[in-house]
Amino acid sequence: MLTDVARLETGHTPSRKHPEYWGGDVPWIGIRDATGNHGGTLYKTLQYTNELGIRNSSARILPANTVCLSRTASVGYVVVMGTPMATSQDFVNWVCGPMLDHRFLKYVLLGERGSFLRFASGTTHQTIYFPEVKAFHIALPPLETQRGIADVLGSLDDRIDLLRQTNATLESIAQALYKSWFIDFDPVRAKAEGREPEGMDAETAVLFPVSFEDSTLGQVPKGWAVGVVDDLLVLQRGFDLPAQQREEGPYPVLAASGPSGSHSQSMGSAPGVTTGRSGVIGNVYFVQRDFWPLNTSLWVKQFKVATPAYAYQLLKTLDLKRLNAGSAVPTLNRNHVHAQPALLPAREVVERYTETANVLLARIGENEIHEDSLVELRNTLLPHLISGKLRLPEAEAQVNEALA
Repeated sequence: MLTDVARLETGHTPSRKHPEYWGGDVPWIGIRDATGNHGGTLYKTLQYTNELGIRNSSARILPANTVCLSRTASVGYVVVMGTPMATSQDFVNWVCGPMLDHRFLKYVLLGERGSFLRFASGTTHQTIYFPEVKAFHIALPPLETQRGIADVLGSLDDRIDLLRQTNATLESIAQALYKSWFIDFDPVRAKAEGREPEGMDAETAVLFPVSFEDSTLGQVPKGWAVGVVDDLLVLQRGFDLPAQQREEGPYPVLAASGPSGSHSQSMGSAPGVTTGRSGVIGNVYFVQRDFWPLNTSLWVKQFKVATPAYAYQLLKTLDLKRLNAGSAVPTLNRNHVHAQPALLPAREVVERYTETANVLLARIGENEIHEDSLVELRNTLLPHLISGKLRLPEAEAQVNEALA
């Protein structure tokens, strides 16, 4: 049994009626921490408690390398504590003993996620109760083998994390350039002050005016018009795709919350831009391949002055959540977006921005393809290594080839 090699701990939530229990230096893991970091190691959390909150609740501060499994609300999410932390009652936690590598346990739980719902019960919220948790069994190879398996799978996860970090950096560069040119107007300010715009060649610099003029949006570069989003792009509601009609294929499916599987057909041409229409609003996605936008999404059907790269950044800066037109369910009305005031930059400036942004977005797309292949390899190797059907040297060879 798993409890033979790891100490089972539960979590608790300090009373919300006592604000003095909250805020401090004790990280407290909640469901959102787990769903947002599945399979990862946590070093910080969305909420913190303190010694007073711990003393006045059943919560306990557990040591680093404790492995946590969400058992209710969202069942089956796995995280590892990077530092001492506490958790809510939505988790069961294992403090591994000397015969169990915590990384190996993490991968075992990740590999068994699809099975956890078999242990869950409840109508409103699925829950795994403690008698079931205490009965968990684990196939336990020698500690050296556990470490070898964790090293192999961990090397893939390390590369996946690196690709994600690289993409976040590339994304921030494209966003910073958009902000500099189209929000802060740095090149125009430099020229107005008699300076050369920084980090910009002469051919690009000449595209920007040398002064500002008043407008309904405040001071804007001279000669740039003010209009509405509809002057730049046209949004369209996505398309129904019942589950029974889905066929696995090469085209990503975009829901309000982002990528949601694939389909054998597409309804939107790449590059594309989508955002949530119902349920989840405010997130904006750039799509590198032909795609299928679901009916919970809005997608840019027509790019006018805006290019896909420009439209992507524009929609991200509009704070779409404030346009929520729903009550029980967050809803975004495309006409409300179309009516938002917007700057209409000179077309040649938009195109020059697009040239730079497209290079960054292309690299992001290449990294995403590489990431997908590594995730697929990891998910393929994981159950075979855990079950012993695949020997470590064979797995190491496959991983080394993938990482070369």
